[in-house]
Amino acid sequence: MSHSIRRRLGAVAAATAASALVLAGCSAGGGDTGGDSGDFEPLTSIKLQLQWLPQAQFAGYYLAQEEGYFEEEGFTDVEIVPSGGDIVPQDALVAGDVDFAIAWVPKVLGSIEGSGVELTDIAQVFQASGTTQVSFKDSGITSVADFEGKRIGSWGFGNEWEIFAAMAAEGLDSTTVSITTQDFSMNALLDGDVDAAQAMTYNELAQLLETVNPATGELYTLDDLNVISYEDTQGAMLQDAIWADTARLADDPAYADAAVRFLKAITKGWLYARDNPEDAAAKVYDIAANAEAAFPVGPVHQLWQMNEVNKLIWTGGTFGLVDSAAWDKTVAGALAAVNQDGLHLITADPPASAYSNEYMQKALDELAAEGVTVDGAYTPIDVVLTEGGQ
Repeated sequence: MSHSIRRRLGAVAAATAASALVLAGCSAGGGDTGGDSGDFEPLTSIKLQLQWLPQAQFAGYYLAQEEGYFEEEGFTDVEIVPSGGDIVPQDALVAGDVDFAIAWVPKVLGSIEGSGVELTDIAQVFQASGTTQVSFKDSGITSVADFEGKRIGSWGFGNEWEIFAAMAAEGLDSTTVSITTQDFSMNALLDGDVDAAQAMTYNELAQLLETVNPATGELYTLDDLNVISYEDTQGAMLQDAIWADTARLADDPAYADAAVRFLKAITKGWLYARDNPEDAAAKVYDIAANAEAAFPVGPVHQLWQMNEVNKLIWTGGTFGLVDSAAWDKTVAGALAAVNQDGLHLITADPPASAYSNEYMQKALDELAAEGVTVDGAYTPIDVVLTEGGQ
């Protein structure tokens, strides 16, 4: 379906004033997140913390900036802060260094229980897990049931919890697994350092398919591989979500208002990425190519990534809303997961304030009133990978 995004730069003040209504009521996740009533000065400057370097995984945020959607919602200064693994997004949010952060749900659940921080998932952008475990055909690793006693690759930093949640669901002994830390490439698999490597559908899997198989002189294909998708297991967990400071949402009406306006802008950014994947990928590639730090991938790789990311976002549900069943599955997996050292990710249910659909729903309602159609499916495009993604 088509959507309409109308430029309203001349009406920013009016839109901002309309957005400045006090949020009230209970969230789908729990308590009152509305803030106190009264006048306030709308925020015009915000910072967003990413969980990695510039790439199409974050296209919607960059497009909101490039296409002027943040300006349309009354923001004059939006800083998108990348991370090369040296910044933990939720920690940056807790420290007050940024206003919003992108992070996987299980990682933040671990922080909430382990450190007692108060954070709220205000928008679940990725509705499906993009994590896979990849091995060569002759490995004999065709399902999670084959993990015991194997060298299983992971990037660490909390990315390993889907592995252990899937193993727990199968009743497998996680202490028999040798978790090998791999870098953000497929070198560990190619060099034989792991039996099965962790790979995102939109990134590392493509890196492997962009590599020449020395046995054939041609690029590797899916026929050469066993690909286990965690989305097809009980270990699947919710990934890229937008997190906000829980107490600040409740106590600062300007921040709660900014959250809604921010969500409106990034929704339009992701709509643009959905309906214009080639152009979106090209814009992100240009941003990455000119960034101070970026993972070196080519334009074809970015297009593959944009295509695959769209598949994880536009799954048939309502954009950005937390599906309670998927949330409960993530929590159940986090509770069940025991790592190779016998440690749990979490031991108790997270607080009800850990997610709220209040702000995303308000953003969607306002967009609908403004004539922006958010529903609709993504039609995948054909992307033919090339060596090195160039």
